[in-house]
Amino acid sequence: MAGMFVRREGWSGHVERLRRALWWGRRRWVRYGGIAVAVLVAGAVGGGWVLYMKLDGNITPDEAAARELARYEKERPTSLVKDAQNILVIGSDSRSGDGNARYGRDSGTERSDTTILLHLSKGRHTATAMSLPRDLMVDVPSCLRPDGTRSEPTFAMFNYAFQMGGSACTIRTVEKLTDIRIDHHMVIDFHGFKEMVDAVDGVRVCLKKPIDDKAAKLKLPAGRVTLNGEQALGYVRARKSLGNGSDTDRMERQQRFLGALVNKVQSNDVLLNPVKLYPVLDAATSSLTTDPDLASLRGLYELVRGLRDIPAERVQFLTVPRESYVYNANRDQLEEPEARKLFERLRRDTPLTVAREAPGESAAKSRNSTTKSEGNNGEKRSDRSGTSVSPAPTFSGNTAAEDACA
Repeated sequence: MAGMFVRREGWSGHVERLRRALWWGRRRWVRYGGIAVAVLVAGAVGGGWVLYMKLDGNITPDEAAARELARYEKERPTSLVKDAQNILVIGSDSRSGDGNARYGRDSGTERSDTTILLHLSKGRHTATAMSLPRDLMVDVPSCLRPDGTRSEPTFAMFNYAFQMGGSACTIRTVEKLTDIRIDHHMVIDFHGFKEMVDAVDGVRVCLKKPIDDKAAKLKLPAGRVTLNGEQALGYVRARKSLGNGSDTDRMERQQRFLGALVNKVQSNDVLLNPVKLYPVLDAATSSLTTDPDLASLRGLYELVRGLRDIPAERVQFLTVPRESYVYNANRDQLEEPEARKLFERLRRDTPLTVAREAPGESAAKSRNSTTKSEGNNGEKRSDRSGTSVSPAPTFSGNTAAEDACA
């Protein structure tokens, strides 16, 4: 019946009904781009409003984290640049929930398997994703445990914070470490990650060698390969069997994969294809737990609008500068002063660049590359007005535009 009504009334009439139902003007429909397209497509089969509400209700608001962060508001860093945004993206290794039990026993706790601080510049000219190693030794503050008790402040591995006090504890730990205000956060689990990859019909990566990893249930040929959700999860999580077995290599692999995912989502094949866009939105919203301000389609749109216009070469990935922990070579500690310089640039929304380095290059070489980026003999360059300007420092990393097969 709904489909017949759409045909009889005509497409423009149906759009008009949806417009009034959602209380948005014609221009705002255009401005809300992808969300509007998804709603219109859903409306074409007679369930626009219902499916819009489904997408809007998919996202889980992290009310507990909001209350905990409000409790410690006075000790949190302040934002220095209006309209710049810092989003903490947390990949949870929880074994509870749909399909996650197959990756191990559900112990009732979860840790941050992957944590990335995503910095969006004012004006959305660049996006910089900084990985934080789970083995980094940090000061974890007193946090609210799931059972209602509070932990004692401790010096421990970074992923202990999420296990102890969830996203709020992780946010406070990151803010204490970096002095960067976290504006928003997102938590995604294994199942959600797989669904996102499958929703875009897989992500293509480049493998220099064949993979036959029984533990990760991953068997792939060398060369360009399109990974489905299950394969992608094994690819980004594998540690000991791929590369040199280090967490460093694993994070670099994750960054290259995310770059490929960005390219796929930005492509017209996804964003401008309504049939493919709705499953992507459904997978993305279903897999997310976010702060209350993001827990709606409108909240997410306000965050990501304009991201489509960021060129792939300005979507940057890097890992916080670190070195082996002095008391345990299997743990990490921040490498200073490089880490502090990076944090300060992100906090003040000042430019930085990334450049790929060969695996195994020393921290000293990384420092040298940063020094060299300042120009010959460390001289400053001048802009067109003649004002002396320090060039953006270079950190080890890659961009979404880089081809791993090149």
